[in-house]
Amino acid sequence: MGVVATRRELLRSAAGLGLAGMIPALAGCSEAKAAQPPNILFILADDLGYADLSCYGRRDYVTPHLDTLASQGVRLTQGYANSCVCSSTRIGLVTGRYQQRLVVGLEEPITTPKPTDMLPAGHPTIASLLKAQGYRTALIGKWHIGGAPAAAPTNYGYDHFYGYTGGGTSYYPLSAANPMPDDLISNGSPVAWNGYLTDVLADEAVRWITGGWGPFFLSMHFNAPHAPWTAPGDMAGAALWTDALDRNRGNLDAFAKIVVNLDQNIGKILATLDALHLANDTIVVFTSDNGGERFSEMWPFTGVKGELLEGGLRVPLILRWPGKIAPATTSPQVMVSMDFLPTLLAAAGGAPDPAFPSDGENLLPVLTGASAPHPRKLFWRHKAGDQAAVRDGDWKYLRLGGKEHLFDLAADARERADRSADEPARFAQLRDAWTAWNAGMLPYSAANFTYDVTQVDADRY
Repeated sequence: MGVVATRRELLRSAAGLGLAGMIPALAGCSEAKAAQPPNILFILADDLGYADLSCYGRRDYVTPHLDTLASQGVRLTQGYANSCVCSSTRIGLVTGRYQQRLVVGLEEPITTPKPTDMLPAGHPTIASLLKAQGYRTALIGKWHIGGAPAAAPTNYGYDHFYGYTGGGTSYYPLSAANPMPDDLISNGSPVAWNGYLTDVLADEAVRWITGGWGPFFLSMHFNAPHAPWTAPGDMAGAALWTDALDRNRGNLDAFAKIVVNLDQNIGKILATLDALHLANDTIVVFTSDNGGERFSEMWPFTGVKGELLEGGLRVPLILRWPGKIAPATTSPQVMVSMDFLPTLLAAAGGAPDPAFPSDGENLLPVLTGASAPHPRKLFWRHKAGDQAAVRDGDWKYLRLGGKEHLFDLAADARERADRSADEPARFAQLRDAWTAWNAGMLPYSAANFTYDVTQVDADRY
């Protein structure tokens, strides 16, 4: 009899050895394994635009690992971020709620952390809720929801944190004389590191995945392709960056190499799942925290990070769950960052905390084909430019730069044909809906930072 025996061989051996009593226990073990909830690998890119993967239309480089992931699952064409900037989206992601319900969510994004820049103590997160379901949990990479020890992810349900707490950091370790951030933290303690940061984070993910047992939830929040745009191998170029807010460096060639490297490192992590025979038992999600910046491709949309035009909000979104999500499919379902909490909890057999009801929706029935895609109503705001947006079905109300618009996204994805004069009742209805939603959110204060792209990019003058 080999190492892996059939049920019949086990029964025959048990009869000969008087071990028939073991069979119910063995059967129970098999049933327990079958009932084990799926592992969850959630991969978040930083400032990756809608069309920055070749499976979404990028033309000047290819992303074969993410293209393969899309071919093995579903690629959504209407994936959205909770915000057009990073920390705001991350708060919506981990809480499953509109970030404007929390004081920390009013920062767009967090720059110099204040004592209030943290989630409320005890606030449930996707990690704490999955941990209560028996998951081991980790966040590797960018946190960006407060830098104080009390704000650390390990206080909000993550068993393990390896990464950085600010908005951006160097791709290579820097000299002590360089004021550019380059520090990494491992569970509250500074940690020395060497090499290219995207590689370092992926290696830590592989180490963590292989070092434990039981169902896992890994939030893999990569640094790439956020500024400072430094290509792999360009350590001299990394040293030229001395300001985390510097936007006067970088180019298309460096950006392409950064994204290709990101794709390779995601391939490394996915290969680890294959080697450990975990791929069939793991949900893999890939998305971005907001629309792309200056070197990104957002076609067919207009707008960039910092704007509520579709290019600032629409993001790539891929999900794979073998045996549950059909491979090589494309879905028009609208899905936003805060939907991941109820959706992934449902896959794990859990639900949001009823004391903190999610503003997101469990879309597992749509993703698995049990239900058809359906319309959504979603709201956004951004302090810079007094921006406001609501999408209801295919219609979108947008306020930007003191002007109000109404667009039919199904017919006009580029938001060029303003229909407000043709549809005055619909325009007023959506504007009123946004006003009512906004009244239920916390107001901005003068102290809240907001990213203003008109002060950053030349083409926004």
